Amino acid sequence: MTTVAGIDVTHPDKVLLPARDGGEDLTKADLAHYWEAVASTVLPHLIGRPLTLQRFPDGLDAGGFVQQDAGKRAPKGLHTVDTPRRERKKDADDVVHHPEVEETADLIRLVQFGTVTLHGWNAVAGALERPDRLIVDIDPGERQDLAGIRDVARAVRRAVEGRGLVAFLQSTGSRGYHVVAPLDGSADQEAVREAAIRIAEAVATDDPDELTTEVRKDARGGRTFLDIGRNAYGQTAVMPYSPRARPGGPTATPLDWDELGRVTPDQHDVRSIPRRLARKADPWAGFAAQARPLG
Repeated sequence: MTTVAGIDVTHPDKVLLPARDGGEDLTKADLAHYWEAVASTVLPHLIGRPLTLQRFPDGLDAGGFVQQDAGKRAPKGLHTVDTPRRERKKDADDVVHHPEVEETADLIRLVQFGTVTLHGWNAVAGALERPDRLIVDIDPGERQDLAGIRDVARAVRRAVEGRGLVAFLQSTGSRGYHVVAPLDGSADQEAVREAAIRIAEAVATDDPDELTTEVRKDARGGRTFLDIGRNAYGQTAVMPYSPRARPGGPTATPLDWDELGRVTPDQHDVRSIPRRLARKADPWAGFAAQARPLG
């Protein structure tokens, strides 16, 4: 056992994520120390936000699962946010007790819980019906290369800024990018979703052979999908600096727009992010200060 940020981490040598590209495996201790190192940067992006966890208690190779409710086995002291359950389930509470991060110790508690990836709502406790962000997820199609995907991100940026919003960029740690706009919370979930639809459709209409807003995969025809499904009550997106459940722990990484042409979607990982933040400020540090009305 090891102790990180005052939290006991059992089986610290257990491999949660195998190595990639000749690197080293990532253990529970590695992941706990990662969150401790980046906590001051990450906490402003997480505090108050209901989370859904992607857990791999016995490591990636053993398989994992998604968990919304913290449940009775949640680590002692873990903060939670109660969200009203929209769809009633038999023998279920009227609320979901979502995990929430308020302090560094919560991040370590989640590692002790076998959590690898944090997915969060587009709204925070006390304002669940009033999103503080609009998200367009660029999901690459079979035909589009990385240069094309980067051009799509730039086109989404122009569409977002055309509505008077400020566009922020994040690599997903997987295959694509997110373009995210901070909101001032004056619009409800439905209005934000409608705005996201209009943004995505405007971009897709300009290049219908390569882009689509079709939700059904079999209707996309290999085109890149502009996914706005994160913009709804209870829907989630990967959180900034969260590792993904892939070998090496590639992270969802906030980027400056001038980095788009040289940073691939899965380039940064648990090993590189602390070094990156030691030499470069968080590109999303001013995110909340740029919140705008939907317009």
